[in-house]
Amino acid sequence: MPTATQTRPERSRIDRYFGITERGSTVGREVRGGIVTFFAMCYILVLNPLILSTPDSTGAFLGGGTDGPNLAAVAAGTALVAGIMSILMGVVGRFPLALAAGLGINALLAYTIVGMPGMTWADAMGLIVLEGIIILILVLTGLREAVFRAVPQELKVAISVGIGLFIALIGLVNAGIVRPGGTPLQLGVGGSLVGWPALVFVVGLFTIMVLMVRKVRGAILIGVIVATVLAAVVEAVAHLGLLDEDNPGGWGLTIPTIDGSPVSTPDFGTLGQFSLFGAFGKVGVVAALLLIFSIMLADFFDTMGTMVAIGAEADLLDSDGNPPRTRQILIVDSVAAAAGGAAGVSSNTSYIESATGVGDGARTGLAPVVTGVAFLLATFLAPLAAFVPYEAATPALVIVGFLMMQQVTEISWRDLGIAIPAFLTIILMPFAYSITVGIGAGFIAWVILTAARKGGARQVHWLMWVVAALFVVYFALGPIQQLLGV
Repeated sequence: MPTATQTRPERSRIDRYFGITERGSTVGREVRGGIVTFFAMCYILVLNPLILSTPDSTGAFLGGGTDGPNLAAVAAGTALVAGIMSILMGVVGRFPLALAAGLGINALLAYTIVGMPGMTWADAMGLIVLEGIIILILVLTGLREAVFRAVPQELKVAISVGIGLFIALIGLVNAGIVRPGGTPLQLGVGGSLVGWPALVFVVGLFTIMVLMVRKVRGAILIGVIVATVLAAVVEAVAHLGLLDEDNPGGWGLTIPTIDGSPVSTPDFGTLGQFSLFGAFGKVGVVAALLLIFSIMLADFFDTMGTMVAIGAEADLLDSDGNPPRTRQILIVDSVAAAAGGAAGVSSNTSYIESATGVGDGARTGLAPVVTGVAFLLATFLAPLAAFVPYEAATPALVIVGFLMMQQVTEISWRDLGIAIPAFLTIILMPFAYSITVGIGAGFIAWVILTAARKGGARQVHWLMWVVAALFVVYFALGPIQQLLGV
């Protein structure tokens, strides 16, 4: 009779290191999930340079020069940092979570901070580096992890559900299926779907749904590929161009075509372009500290929400709703924030689009390693990275939003003390277009309603009191700045 060691196939070193078999996955699924995640995230290689293309208060652009933005350098830096930090998350955190430049913070830098009198891009990036260092200190002292563990389990579920709705809305808006109109949002243009790109989205979405119903592995990746091929054919025939007021049926961000060589030499001109304390001399100590605080709070809780959502979707959370290797995950995320500033491409953070890879089977750190390698290749293959249009990639976000929404049944809806904070968390993420806002509203409501119960104040962890108070300051930051004259 053969022994157990003779019948059980020997596992590879990669399998043992990442715990692929233990988490019910395979190397093939992890590779596929990493590729899907890259497709869902690669829009940042186009969008981040566009957002960071504004001149600072001196008229200079990121990457050097006053004649115009250095989009190629910002794109290369964005891909480089995303690649390195995603690989680091995979190797150190061993969690299916990829990282890249965070949306929201980059807009804050471009449209607010660098426009302040005397502020330069280097000064703004210095604030990002300081924010990342402070968050890293909070992780190393155990405070960030302690805050995470103090959050009630059902509120963590609400965060995951809210993020699901949020990324589904992101997918619909980015694809042009939902647009601003006579009401705050409406279907397409005038209540109708307009243009071939909308058809590409619909084909991609239904391809994924049909394949999922038929239990076909790799449904999300197949759907993205099918939609991308269709988009390329449509553009080759119809030459739609980019979406604008005069062309409502154009592509949302990138045109699915390649002009010239698909290979380009990367320009890393933004690396090292930061001034650690320059902002303090330009806008004053109080204003600089308030800016760091607002950036830090957004980074701090966006990552917490994303980590919970990914862990829940991958079924990796423990009984208290905590993912494995929480501290390692938070350390890498904190380093990524500082690294993004040091590279001159804004804070890097954990990406909720990682859920697309998880939805396609990824369960371990091997997936973000694959995503990271794809980002590093994208420093040389920028034209190929920009080939996949929004309309082909965003159906994956809608599908993952559905998968995350299924957790809503785990919330005790008859217990108003948890149901109301959960409801606020869920609705304000998509309605306010911010994960941080949803988390903040939920935390404040939970603390107040729990304390309102008889003897309830003792049930609130002291860290939750502190965090709720910080969120009150965050929501009132504008009036506070006016009051202080900054």
